[in-house]
Amino acid sequence: MYLLVISCILTRIYSLFFEGSEKKAEIIIDAKQVSLIDDLADSFWQALVQCCNAKILSKIENDGCKAFLLSESSLFVWHDRLLILTCGNTRLVHSVEYFIQQLGMNKIQQITYQRKNEYFAHAQLSSFGDDITLLGKYVAGKAFRFGELDGHHNYIFHQDNNFQVSKEDKTYELIAYQICQKASEKLTTVGLNPHEIRAFLQLDRLLAGFILDDFVFEPFGYSINAIKGLQYLTIHITPQANSSYVSIQANINLITLAPEFLRILAPKSIDLLSFNELEFSELAQQYIPKAYISKSLFQQHLSNNSLVSFANYILPQTSFSSAELLDIKGQRHAL
Repeated sequence: MYLLVISCILTRIYSLFFEGSEKKAEIIIDAKQVSLIDDLADSFWQALVQCCNAKILSKIENDGCKAFLLSESSLFVWHDRLLILTCGNTRLVHSVEYFIQQLGMNKIQQITYQRKNEYFAHAQLSSFGDDITLLGKYVAGKAFRFGELDGHHNYIFHQDNNFQVSKEDKTYELIAYQICQKASEKLTTVGLNPHEIRAFLQLDRLLAGFILDDFVFEPFGYSINAIKGLQYLTIHITPQANSSYVSIQANINLITLAPEFLRILAPKSIDLLSFNELEFSELAQQYIPKAYISKSLFQQHLSNNSLVSFANYILPQTSFSSAELLDIKGQRHAL
């Protein structure tokens, strides 16, 4: 009965808002033993995604990469690795556990698990601590927090073994919070189709030559996967004004693309995170508009040879906003 009550409460909560903050896992395998593209059928990936309470909506592929658009974010598969992101009320760690159990640790070279602070962390089914306790049953690892505890921050767990990541293995994240009213109103227009959103974000120009796969959610929300050879980019948008959140992740340099996205979205705050971008500070100084002020800056070498850099920026406000009137009966999650 207690679990039923909790389930009903969580269902009620998620009918009122959607948690855009994502959990993320990357698993690198020994491609000499198995190819994730050639040796595993799509049914395997369907089962893996179901483990975290998500489902596959569509797929695009080329010779080097499969990209699955999910009901909660994305899954990318290459011959030697996978990258999965899930948002909402998912438990991504269960998908990681499924992968470990099915393939065995002898085929896995490195596991990285990441989770950022949520808008409504208390509504999640687990915490970062819960997740890495589960992973600890299979791998020894280290965990770090990037960012201030009372602000935007990321938790990163990585397997602590002899594996060394290539310095050429670069990835980037650009997270935008509280997008401007114009962008929020556009992206919450009833009946908006994928072509209109791509035009608004100018994605056909920015991603020329990429294979694109996108989806518009009900009532609002947008996801797109883009692949070109081994390159990928994915965007997930929760546009509602009271909890707007845009996640852009790629292995192409998002710092150099930041001015384009910031001009369109004009968020009040952004996070930048990169793995192995040695010129992170120089690029951020060059490309992040001067109107944004750095609030926190963290950098750490991991034992797997990765250099992780994280920065949070805010756009100082020059005028007062009105306090939000809360529905004290229907918004108990926000009180």
